[in-house]
Amino acid sequence: MNPVLQFLSVSLFIWAFKFCHARDCTELSPSPNPSYLHQFKPSYPPPVSLPPTPLVQDKQAHLDKELLLAIIISSAVITFLLLSTICACFIWRRNSLNTSLRNVQISDTIEGPVLNRFNPLSIRGSIPEIEYTLIQSATNNFSQNNILAKEGHGSLYKAHFNFFSLAAVKKYDCKEPCCERAFENEIVLLSNVKHPNIISLFGYCVHLELRLLVYELMQNGSLESQLHGWRLSWDIRVKIALETARGLEYLHEHCNPPVVHRALKSSNILLDSNFNVKISDFAVAIAGGNENENSLKLSHTGGHVAPEYFLNGELTQKSDVYSFGVVLLELLMGRKLNERMIGSRSQCQSGVKWVMPQLTDREKLPDIVDPVIRHSMDIKHLCQVAAVAVLCVQQEPSYRPLISDVVYSLIPLVPVELGGTLKVSEPDSC
Repeated sequence: MNPVLQFLSVSLFIWAFKFCHARDCTELSPSPNPSYLHQFKPSYPPPVSLPPTPLVQDKQAHLDKELLLAIIISSAVITFLLLSTICACFIWRRNSLNTSLRNVQISDTIEGPVLNRFNPLSIRGSIPEIEYTLIQSATNNFSQNNILAKEGHGSLYKAHFNFFSLAAVKKYDCKEPCCERAFENEIVLLSNVKHPNIISLFGYCVHLELRLLVYELMQNGSLESQLHGWRLSWDIRVKIALETARGLEYLHEHCNPPVVHRALKSSNILLDSNFNVKISDFAVAIAGGNENENSLKLSHTGGHVAPEYFLNGELTQKSDVYSFGVVLLELLMGRKLNERMIGSRSQCQSGVKWVMPQLTDREKLPDIVDPVIRHSMDIKHLCQVAAVAVLCVQQEPSYRPLISDVVYSLIPLVPVELGGTLKVSEPDSC
């Protein structure tokens, strides 16, 4: 038993014993009557026994109540101390068990069953290493049927882990130094970037010349695939634009140092089952926005790369704003905006240059909008989104807005239930 509990129990017992002993002594302590005095005691008639007086009765009852109260208090204190000791032991053992389990697995969340197989000594930042055999089995030995997409620096596979929901595995075949740098770049950046609109990296794997990254799987694929296959409503399109801008705003204004994505395009904007946006593919992203001779080369990005980067290698946050403007145009038009589009039968020209005159003409604007949404949106809102797109794709970087300004411009156009502030429809005019 706990020493404190023993001391309190003994003290209470001694106190109760003394109390009872004092009571008995009081009852049995009339004046002494030694036997040798009987011979000198005169003979009187036997005394008449009188009933106890009310004062004696009250004193007796009072003593009985005190004794009962002492016993009740002692029992309650001992019971409380016993229960407290048991609870303290239980909590201590539970905390000790949780501490030991934490060294084996991080949590029983979506990552839990996979993280149990990680080597705790192989962690880069906050990203743990996954066994190659586990990934190989989850992708059915990288079956062609599991390919989700082919990107500039590797292929993306669907993976299903035992006791684990679906995930996406990006495979680099690192035969060139730039591929190794792209792999390391993603790990470094994504281990430090946590935002609802940025893809989550669960783990990585290094096996011979293969480099593997395990991401959360987005059920609705990329925006590029949705533009061709699904009928996205106007509200969903504006929601996608707003959440993409919020992801870029976090990279530009809340990361230290700021991060320039550098390769934003519709194929890198992933969508979950509720069409929530996750920006992916940070292979060529740059922390600090400083370009140098050792920087990663851009893969093919169609017409999403800012013109100043092609002309003189200049790279700033406004470069991402230009890429966002191209994505916004694709949301309006319902198709991918290629680097060169047919503006007429007689000439081909840049997609952005071809679409700009349509965007600035209020009468022609509805004609270039995706037919799926042409008659479903508020015309005033369409004009506002088109104006934001025009500003974002300006040739001169200084004319483009900050991405935070884009966020503020789009919030009033998105319904409240989708993350904006729009409550009522505006008049049907520009």
